[in-house]
Amino acid sequence: MIQYSTQSAFGILNPLIIIIFGLALYTIIVYNLYRFIATRDIFNLNLRQYNRAQHSGAFKFFAVILYIAEYVLFFPLFLMLWFITFSTILNAMTTTPNTEMVLLMSMAIIASIRIASYYKQDLAKDIAKLIPFALLAVVMVDDISSVLTWGDKILDLLYLLPTMFNILIYYFVFVVCLEILLRVIYGITGALSKRDEKKVTSPTRKGNI
Repeated sequence: MIQYSTQSAFGILNPLIIIIFGLALYTIIVYNLYRFIATRDIFNLNLRQYNRAQHSGAFKFFAVILYIAEYVLFFPLFLMLWFITFSTILNAMTTTPNTEMVLLMSMAIIASIRIASYYKQDLAKDIAKLIPFALLAVVMVDDISSVLTWGDKILDLLYLLPTMFNILIYYFVFVVCLEILLRVIYGITGALSKRDEKKVTSPTRKGNI
């Protein structure tokens, strides 16, 4: 005869409940992270509204400066967040992590996502969600006890980061400059395409006969 009790039900359902809410929370975080990092126009600060220049040339000059400032001031902060996230994920996925290679691949993934976002944002999203969901797949098919070692791996990574400060500076400066270059190229190509569209759509004027 089957016997039911609250204690046995709790013992059976407790791991299931923990895994369900853990997976739901992780997927929600990953969803918002990869959509954010893969978005071409990350910021909507519109610092150009503070441009008070009267002369057209000066206005355009300060508009470019303020436009770039959005990415010089704020992009490095988000870059650091993404870098820590991807480094942690890659470090957790490897059995014998090589810290220098983990940092290199993390920054390379972020840079490739940003490049792809200026080409096709859907492609950038696919790249951005690949690594986080790959980690989820590893956890699901591997021994769940391996998750308990992540804390030690993260501490080891944080401990070694100061020893690679010079490398990280080069990485960050390069990716920030790359982002600014992508913005400039995107702005120029957008302006040229709009100008071509105006030429095509504008009615031709007939001269007086």
